[in-house]
Amino acid sequence: MENNKKSAIPQISVAPMLDWTDRHCRYFHRLIAPHVRLYTEMITTGALLHGDAERHLRFHKAERPLALQLGGSDPAALAACATMGAEHGYDEINLNCGCPSDRVQNGAFGACLMKEPAHVADCFTAMNRAVDIPVTIKCRIGIDDCDERPFLERFVSTLADSGCRTFIIHARKAWLQGLSPKENREIPPLRYDLAAEIKERYPHLTVVVNGGIRTTEQIKTLSAFDGVMIGREAYQNPWFLREIEENVLCHTHFHGDDIAARKAVARAMVPYIVEQGRTYGTPVKSITRHMIGLFHGISGGKHWRRTLSTEAHKEDVDARGLIEEALKNLRAER
Repeated sequence: MENNKKSAIPQISVAPMLDWTDRHCRYFHRLIAPHVRLYTEMITTGALLHGDAERHLRFHKAERPLALQLGGSDPAALAACATMGAEHGYDEINLNCGCPSDRVQNGAFGACLMKEPAHVADCFTAMNRAVDIPVTIKCRIGIDDCDERPFLERFVSTLADSGCRTFIIHARKAWLQGLSPKENREIPPLRYDLAAEIKERYPHLTVVVNGGIRTTEQIKTLSAFDGVMIGREAYQNPWFLREIEENVLCHTHFHGDDIAARKAVARAMVPYIVEQGRTYGTPVKSITRHMIGLFHGISGGKHWRRTLSTEAHKEDVDARGLIEEALKNLRAER
């Protein structure tokens, strides 16, 4: 059922999260939230050009609209990988200029690219010329001890002059030395105001804000932006995406009891789990690991989490039986 209310934010997306937002996670999220934009975890140019590109780029058509996030710093390699993504049916190519991990820095890409906006512009131009779908940039507000305001302004203006029209800004600095990736998501203070200044200064650009967003009330305070990207809250508490669908995007597609709706999503995953196992040999645990947070904060949820965690890895586990067993101690549907 749809209603006529206007969405509080034009676009909601789920952030690319390494080791988390694989195609199984994205399919699961799509069942919960039909109207959010999904992103792959970051895939490096080396993995696509020298590895199993078909496996890395595989997705279910239900996941769309879907963006491919690339990690790399060579314009020609990025252009080639963008072409591969477009040919596989992705709706957007996104360049990672925000990841601060040592592994990414050693490859000379991610957040360290923000030190070289002219080079990032060359990368963008190469990708943009190679494909007809949108090419976007995901970045931080700055790195290390830079003065964030002029640093971010120079980065965005350089890319905008090259034709980039969409920036996803994680509203924290990235510290390339001294902080782990986890600490980089928590310790640097959030500066939504700096991202908002970019939108105010460049109203023709699409500016999506990311970082520390955990409630629908918080999302509604960010209406100055063109979109909001949700990170770990969407993974750890995936039903948050349903709250966003209803309270922010104003779409209603579940009916009746909240627990019944969650159970319906769990059961809807069973045919997918069976199909992936039959077609690709995908272990049940590789899919159900993304479903553990489905009953976050719900009475009986501990049994759900324990069952998936301890039983899914067993050989020849029956997907339907596993899900039904895990659902047993939850409140009955009305």
